Amino acid sequence: MQFYMVDVFAERKYQGNQLAVLLPDKELATSEMQQIAKEFNFSEITFILSDRKTDGGYEVRIFTPDLEIPFAGHPSLGTAYVIRHLLEEDLKDEPVVLNLGVGQIPVSFSEGEGDIPVLWMKQKQPEFGAAIDPAVVAGILQIDPEAIDAKYPIRTVSTGLPSVIVPLKTLDVVQRCAIHHGKFERFLKDVADANILVYAPETIHEANDLHVRVFVNDTGYYEDPATGSANGNLASYLLENRVLEKDRIELRVEQGYSVGRDSLLLMDASKSGELFDINIGGKVFPVAKGEWL
Repeated sequence: MQFYMVDVFAERKYQGNQLAVLLPDKELATSEMQQIAKEFNFSEITFILSDRKTDGGYEVRIFTPDLEIPFAGHPSLGTAYVIRHLLEEDLKDEPVVLNLGVGQIPVSFSEGEGDIPVLWMKQKQPEFGAAIDPAVVAGILQIDPEAIDAKYPIRTVSTGLPSVIVPLKTLDVVQRCAIHHGKFERFLKDVADANILVYAPETIHEANDLHVRVFVNDTGYYEDPATGSANGNLASYLLENRVLEKDRIELRVEQGYSVGRDSLLLMDASKSGELFDINIGGKVFPVAKGEWL
């Protein structure tokens, strides 16, 4: 089968989050897909199961090295990019619809700088969990509880893949976070099986609005360089808690600097009554293509 590698939420090649997109020419067992995901050892890979649409969308499955997941952000954008350039070259103005475990996710394309488009995915309505004890989360992150911004709650938010959203006061504290694996493992079992997103309103680059890090609830509890699903959860959190005192937010979010994969994610989100409109955007750069033997 053919495969493609792309960098998602990047400003140039070799930044952002790596993704492999595979196009099987025959049916694969789930176990084989899982083995291929472990062979790549990227945070996620995707399989486009057919070049034909079902209910207006393409059947896509997403795998981490450990398990299949129903939704993720950078796989959605990267897969849509591959579909647009391989399967839908004549449909430049229409969204690419992906049939994922959470349902259909549309990805649209808008003009960016030069000839590099910005891809946007619309996320599902968020679900909010109960507040979580700041002292517990501070222990996992190995920071002083006073570094957490007590004006806002720590809580789980999910638009398809859950995140524990942690508001921190300063960029310095965000940069000093380091996961205590034992405490995180107990948290995942006893409190919430979710990744942890920490953010601060201070940034490395003046043009950006928020600095984010995401620690993944997967083997090794590694740090993800660019996380579309988690930033969609963050956008929902900011609106629900009126952190910016607005019902519409358009933000630039930097992520990945701590792991040497500088990333930029764009938020365009709003809330009207109880309904949210959550859109996360970014650029995609093709890196490689080949044949899976």
